[in-house]
Amino acid sequence: MNTRTFKRGIHPAGHKELAADSPIRLVHATGQAVYPLSQHIGAPAVAIVAPGERVLAGQKIAEAGGFVSAPIYSAVSGTVSAIGPHMNASGETVPCITIDTDGLDQWVNPAWDPAGEGAYTGEAVEALVRNTPEEALTPEAIRGAVREAGIVGLGGAGFPAAVKLTPKAPEAIDYLIVNGAECEPYLTCDYRLMLERAEALLAGCRWILRLFPKAKCVLAVEDNKPDAILHLTELVKASGDGRLSVCPLRAKYPQGGERMLIAAVTGRRLNASLLPADKGCIVMNVSSVIASFFAIACGRPLTHRIMTVTGDSVSTPCNLEVPVGMSYREVLEAAGGYARQPKKVITGGPMMGTALFSLDIPVTKTSASILALSEDPVAIHDTTPCVHCGKCLRACPERLVPQLLAAAADRDEFDTFEKYGGMECIECGSCAYVCPAKRHLVQSMRYGKRKTGEIIRARRAKEAAETAKGGTVAGGKGGKTP
Repeated sequence: MNTRTFKRGIHPAGHKELAADSPIRLVHATGQAVYPLSQHIGAPAVAIVAPGERVLAGQKIAEAGGFVSAPIYSAVSGTVSAIGPHMNASGETVPCITIDTDGLDQWVNPAWDPAGEGAYTGEAVEALVRNTPEEALTPEAIRGAVREAGIVGLGGAGFPAAVKLTPKAPEAIDYLIVNGAECEPYLTCDYRLMLERAEALLAGCRWILRLFPKAKCVLAVEDNKPDAILHLTELVKASGDGRLSVCPLRAKYPQGGERMLIAAVTGRRLNASLLPADKGCIVMNVSSVIASFFAIACGRPLTHRIMTVTGDSVSTPCNLEVPVGMSYREVLEAAGGYARQPKKVITGGPMMGTALFSLDIPVTKTSASILALSEDPVAIHDTTPCVHCGKCLRACPERLVPQLLAAAADRDEFDTFEKYGGMECIECGSCAYVCPAKRHLVQSMRYGKRKTGEIIRARRAKEAAETAKGGTVAGGKGGKTP
């Protein structure tokens, strides 16, 4: 199998065997469902329900707060009990809508119920494709359906999908890259989707290609998922659509990063100042494409997402279709709870995920997993001084010198941090993974990026103010600039 990849990166143990063979299973929320109004990059959504109001599953409960925003839909039926602050996975207190579920799962549109008979089968997908009118497949209708459904980047970034599908020059896009790499250890939710819902994935790809007349679609999958590659390849061949292809990638972390994926598939390189569209590419996660298909075909909003619940402390590692708003505690219980008491629980993968302080937090659109580990691999090692071995340099996919940049950040030398490219860091953790001194390089880089970003924004604001002031002087009092 010929595979592609990017330069540098690392090869952490996969541990995907824990949940890889577990088919996706639908679970239902029974307690409260909590919906943070900001589950995406951009402006928070605006609540359109009030306490005491009864809502149905699939009902819109918050409108998009701007162009770069996304609406939110209830995944449960019940009564709105509060609109106010609640903790999220990062430990922040954020505005949320809380719904007391009634256990009835009554849907606005019964056809949207994921428990419906044959909801995701190939036959159901074929019927939706046949019955979708041509007027629903215009570029305006496709973008409108994706926007109205509240779909965001489900690979973790949370960028509103409709905005991503609206580049300045659609005719300049020549690649739609579907991210099926799933390079984070332990996670298998995208893998299961490629096996179980591939028909919807390919149909979504074909419809999204209608937005970009010169584009071809590449489904990029790491070679540690050979059955997914084979399954998708057979379906692509059977479709007879020459615009679709499957690109096997060498299993390596962080292969699923947007810049790394584009480099592997196209050979094109991006930096922090560029969007993928600037290089002729649109990148979408497997789950986002499937959600877009159902939004276009039948108007189904984004109410559920697939999560992997795994780790050596989980009783039954599995892949679950989870209502957005359900508590992490309920999700873990659906997987049988703990087999042994964990030392660390993470949401997301072990490389870029967030350690949890509590399970009484809500699942959001970007929640990918619950990872419970019996040992904390970070805490068991003491940090020692840098030995200047260069391993971090050889691992960094952005070709940076993490040791130098982290040292600059630790000394608050932000001019040096900016000069040597610190703002290009994607915080993937490859440097910290290979560091024999176990230095907390990612935390230093994150601090450096935050402080340098503040300095850059202040500098630009000052320059803009000086430019405006200069224009006023040039024009005189009440006059016009030349």
